[in-house]
Amino acid sequence: MVACSHRPTDLERALSFAGNNRTELEKVLHHYSQRPEDSLKYRAACFLIENMLYYHYYEGKLLDDYTGYYEALSKRGKNPNAVLDSFVNRFGQFSLYQLDVKRDIFEIDSAYLVNNIEWSFKVWQEQPWGKNVSFDTFCEYVLPYRLGDEKLTGWREDFYKTYSPFLRHLTSDDPIDAARTLIDSLRRGSKVYTMIGPTGFPRIGPYASKCMTGSCQNLSDFAVYACRAVGIPCTIDFLPLWGDANVGHAWVAYWDKKGELYTQDFLGEVLLARNNAIRASGKAKTYRYTFSLNRQYYDELNASSTSRPPSFRFPRYIDVTPYYSDCLKEQLTIPDSMLDLKKGNGDIVYLCMLNRKEWEPVDWTIRDGKAVQYRNVHKGSTILAIATWEDKKLIYQSDPFLLRCPLGIRIFSKDGENTQEVTLFSKFNPGNDLLFLKRMANGVFEGSNTPDFSQRDTLYHIKNCPGRLLIKVNVTNEKKYRYVRYYGPSNGFCNIAEVAFYEKDQNEPLKGKVMGTPGCYQGDGSHEYTNVFDGNTETSFDHMKAHGGWAGLDLGEPKAISQIIFTPRNLDNYVRPGDTYELFYCDKEWISLGTKTATSDSLAYSNVPVGALLYLQNHSRGVQERIFTYEDGRQVWW
Repeated sequence: MVACSHRPTDLERALSFAGNNRTELEKVLHHYSQRPEDSLKYRAACFLIENMLYYHYYEGKLLDDYTGYYEALSKRGKNPNAVLDSFVNRFGQFSLYQLDVKRDIFEIDSAYLVNNIEWSFKVWQEQPWGKNVSFDTFCEYVLPYRLGDEKLTGWREDFYKTYSPFLRHLTSDDPIDAARTLIDSLRRGSKVYTMIGPTGFPRIGPYASKCMTGSCQNLSDFAVYACRAVGIPCTIDFLPLWGDANVGHAWVAYWDKKGELYTQDFLGEVLLARNNAIRASGKAKTYRYTFSLNRQYYDELNASSTSRPPSFRFPRYIDVTPYYSDCLKEQLTIPDSMLDLKKGNGDIVYLCMLNRKEWEPVDWTIRDGKAVQYRNVHKGSTILAIATWEDKKLIYQSDPFLLRCPLGIRIFSKDGENTQEVTLFSKFNPGNDLLFLKRMANGVFEGSNTPDFSQRDTLYHIKNCPGRLLIKVNVTNEKKYRYVRYYGPSNGFCNIAEVAFYEKDQNEPLKGKVMGTPGCYQGDGSHEYTNVFDGNTETSFDHMKAHGGWAGLDLGEPKAISQIIFTPRNLDNYVRPGDTYELFYCDKEWISLGTKTATSDSLAYSNVPVGALLYLQNHSRGVQERIFTYEDGRQVWW
């Protein structure tokens, strides 16, 4: 916990920076300095003023317009892509550059600050568990008026009146019992989880978060607002990036009266952190948001360099990796043989992870002689690299390497001049499609001459999970059928993206009237059976029932089917015919191996360095791309 003790130099720095708004802030300090019984409120005011120096927010019509996205998304059956497209069409693309930037230190007035302090103290002192919440914990995890860069609002009284009734019968003096009671009540409402949202959008604020829609960050924010409004201390813990994906993750952290850590994901159950699956997941670092500036980090970083990556300029977080790691490297030493660093001391050296093709710093250390050492790094299938920050960009000082648990370091570098030929089927780990692929095993293609398929023959039986975009199968049955279909297996929800039936020696698929079982799981018409014959492998059928769904064609007259080409439901990351791709390998920088337009659902490249880390970029569509190696004739994803 970060102490809330009054530090005059920090307070004076903030007041001096406030300029014309200094008078408003001094009103608050004067208000709480008149009576001895307000001494804690005075210290709380100091804590807020000292740290508001490091906060800003945005204002503008475009922000107000786009905030409505989260309410629109909460309407039952709304498709996130369709909702976002409607906002783009109506208001144009969202951009922070069209908004005004406001600094808290210049904008917050005395009435706002006093109101926030009064309501915070009210809930701290009136709740039975308040006696088990220290003043330092209160300052950091109940008192703050904001979470990030959301627009300022006076939310406390409204949230208190809305959510305190859920706790009216609770007599426990343990804050974790209060958290469980409140979250269980909140979870009864509908929620929409999606990573789809306006690019670059700031924190959405308390009222938009009440819609319970959006990302893990949005859902976590709502839980924190609601809990703090009734005096439950909590915050958000986060990992900057997953080890095998291009996104991070955020969840809510709580403590019981004995200090035991609990977590809650996606407005789910409040569970012991030591049982959280995140402990075993691939990552490098885990942090905890604080309202206060991490002055130890700031002073150490500032002493070495005033130029730093954005996330390290004003660190408002602490390292909590040990709480979320079952394979912790307490001290990671990078051998000098792996580095290209010049001799010298005091340089900041960053530990980086990959987000698509870009390295992002997730930890730092100050170089001591030749040694580069990091504290508390989680080991577990995570690709890392070492970099310095020069001229406002990262300069890579090592080859990529893998910190394995329980094994040591594996370095990814090209094996001299040795090259290989590769065949590529995807730009992102198809394992993310595994649920969809499993839902096709035991599916069947059938032919019939009765429209209800009361009499039918099997044309092809899918025995195993498909493994590429376009699966071609031959049909040995030469009988002619007017009606043909795909019938999904039990618990398969008839998941399929595309089907084409062919006559012998014909290049064009057969046409006919589309037939099938109506109703999709989403309830919004986005995944109906008609998608199976729309010629688009991005759209798919997701039947409303686990069994009994099918999609087919009335060919008008009997036809003999000799071949079927089908596509499993997918996340649009396979190689697509007609799209343009570029393959890169990593040799500290990303080096292109050339651009190609796919003519099938695979790409062939020669002269690919053996042992190097690879990356396939689609220049035509999509953003999901991930690093891989090529081993034993296949793509291995990291």
